Amino acid sequence: MDNPDFRIELLDRRRMLGALTAGVAFAPLLACSDNAATGRKQFVVVPDALLAQLSAQSWAEIKRSVPQSEDSGAKARLTRVGAALADASGLQGVDWEFVVFDSPEVNAFVLPGGKVGFFKGLLDMAGGEGEIAAVMGHEIGHVMARHAAERLSQQLLVQLGVQAAALALSENLGDMADEAAAALGAGLIYGVVLPYSRAHELEADKLGVGLMAKSAFDPKHALTFWQKMTANSESGAQPLAWMSTHPTNEERIAALRALV
Repeated sequence: MDNPDFRIELLDRRRMLGALTAGVAFAPLLACSDNAATGRKQFVVVPDALLAQLSAQSWAEIKRSVPQSEDSGAKARLTRVGAALADASGLQGVDWEFVVFDSPEVNAFVLPGGKVGFFKGLLDMAGGEGEIAAVMGHEIGHVMARHAAERLSQQLLVQLGVQAAALALSENLGDMADEAAAALGAGLIYGVVLPYSRAHELEADKLGVGLMAKSAFDPKHALTFWQKMTANSESGAQPLAWMSTHPTNEERIAALRALV
């Protein structure tokens, strides 16, 4: 349900991508590594140290700009659920932090390094700890799968590719080179980056369901939570699936039903 880019956009995108470009410009462009949690290879060229620095900056900015809830019961509930699922993840060296933000928004997010934010509106809507665990497991699944590093690596590759294309096209297209490069960039975003992001969401769902089972939370709550989210949608309108970073509610529920 979350947006992997939520709140990280508080950082200046150009500053972030500029730092990434400087940090990995000379990294091998086929830097693939195995991920034990997902069982697949990943393209990652973003140094972990740089990603940790960007995450820490973003987390500090979020906590400065968004008030935290003073509801001690909500904070204790979130920490209890989060700690159980984090322990089940088996991740080592992660400084987990679970924060309830005082906002009616029905949303949650995670940043690299184990920083998880839930909005009070989501906690109020959830029917109990099982549904909280469904969302928390999804967020921790993103960390297990290193989705943030993978997404930023893809965005960096797109940026470098578009710049190289503009340079290569400049001799033949002259003033039209920038427009052609922009069209190429849009094609890569809609054809590669966004579909891959949707795959990340479904992958995080799958990992989250596994964590729920390991932590004695009933995985069926993942299904009931998303059925509730769909029913509670104010307008029912969703962006076209191919233009979205997330799968449609129907696609997600079908995948969860198969898992459960």
